[in-house]
Amino acid sequence: MPMPDPSFPVKLHKVSNYEHGQTLFSHHWHEHLEFLYIASGSATIECSATQLHAESGDLVVVNSNELHYGISTADDLFYYVIIVDLSLLQSHFVDAIETKFITPISRNLMLFENLITGDADINNCLISLVRELNERSLGYELSIKSHLYGLLTVLVRKYVTPATEADAYRHRQQDLERFHFVFQYVDEHYNEKITVEQLAALVPLSRVHFSRLFKQLTNKTITEYINLVRINRSEDLLRSTGMNVSEIALATGFSDVYYFSRMFKRLKKVSPKEWRNLGSSSSAH
Repeated sequence: MPMPDPSFPVKLHKVSNYEHGQTLFSHHWHEHLEFLYIASGSATIECSATQLHAESGDLVVVNSNELHYGISTADDLFYYVIIVDLSLLQSHFVDAIETKFITPISRNLMLFENLITGDADINNCLISLVRELNERSLGYELSIKSHLYGLLTVLVRKYVTPATEADAYRHRQQDLERFHFVFQYVDEHYNEKITVEQLAALVPLSRVHFSRLFKQLTNKTITEYINLVRINRSEDLLRSTGMNVSEIALATGFSDVYYFSRMFKRLKKVSPKEWRNLGSSSSAH
């Protein structure tokens, strides 16, 4: 993931204007450490196949190379995303900080709990980080680095999960790299007929082994995942085009408009027509 300033690899996103049921980001992973701080509203964030419900004041920690996905569960959702390349915190020589903490964190040998609620120390660190990243006053780099070390200190002391064995980490990395082509294929061909056999051949694995491993990585069957991608694509078409529901169903890979409507309602909690009307009413205000 590219950073705006490679010499100081940390970035801040402010995210708002998402409605209940709207996808925040699709399944992806990266080597950086990511913090999502919910300022208002709520969201469901999925990390390594575990679903988390985060509300105002909560922090979601996405560990390095952890598959994650998010969906809004409120109309007033507002959250901050801080993405950190751990090279920012590495030393120019091997020291105790490097060997005991930074290297294990970057290699997933030390993992943090994904959901942290009601921790004043964590909240103070995050509020300070957001302020410094927004204002960028003289010396902000020093302050940001200091607050990041402070945040990691609290996480290390209170929120470390059992360590991942080196072999397990390596296998997980290999699986993610192999399945990158599967995610990419679905993103590019969601409007076509896609079979499990096609996707299994990309890896390549047997149909049974592929299906089992995909479920372990995403907590979804391949059919559930394809439907999710298609429904997410249909969100924009419903809001930004004059296509009718049947046309949108066909354009996003559904051959049956009733099945499309049923899947949309299941995932978004409203029908396609209700979703379109909600968008029209909000844009009118």
